[in-house]
Amino acid sequence: MTELWLVRHGQTDWNIEGRWQGHADIPLNLTGLEQARRLAAKLAETGQAFQAIFSSDLKRAFQTAQEIGKSLGLPVHKDRRLREISKGEWEGMLVSQVSTLSTEAIRQRRDDPLYSRAPGGESLVEVAARLSSAADDISRAYPVGPVLVVTHGLALAALLCLANKWPLQEAYDRVPGNAAAQVIHWQVK
Repeated sequence: MTELWLVRHGQTDWNIEGRWQGHADIPLNLTGLEQARRLAAKLAETGQAFQAIFSSDLKRAFQTAQEIGKSLGLPVHKDRRLREISKGEWEGMLVSQVSTLSTEAIRQRRDDPLYSRAPGGESLVEVAARLSSAADDISRAYPVGPVLVVTHGLALAALLCLANKWPLQEAYDRVPGNAAAQVIHWQVK
């Protein structure tokens, strides 16, 4: 079983504005960069000997991972499987806009959180499978860990649910704050 330290990226302007980010490649804002630096310092202070750092290839996660990597003296390995859920046509839209324009899609997400999707986007089940595959590969390469995995809110919440054997539909309620770290123990499937 591998110890994985899951980290959500720092804040972006779209986080503040309430925009769906998904696969849109949005950078950290100044607050997000500062959050990443503070988290990097805290992780260095733990004295934990991390074996590796893996990150989503999207800027906001990769920038967060780079700050951590600088602090810990480790390179960052990009893995596009660690990306956030694709929000398809909703990416860049305000949550309030989506609620107004896509009432049927919002209702479907409420009624079927596992398999519903934004137009052109992914379902939670698809995201969980993608993230599970990445976690399996990381765990095979580093069977004991600890390994840092820098990703996104819903992607991270899906991993939390899978690792803790919580119902996957709870992922929407388990999205952590920006620049937060949580530890799981991952069993290769």
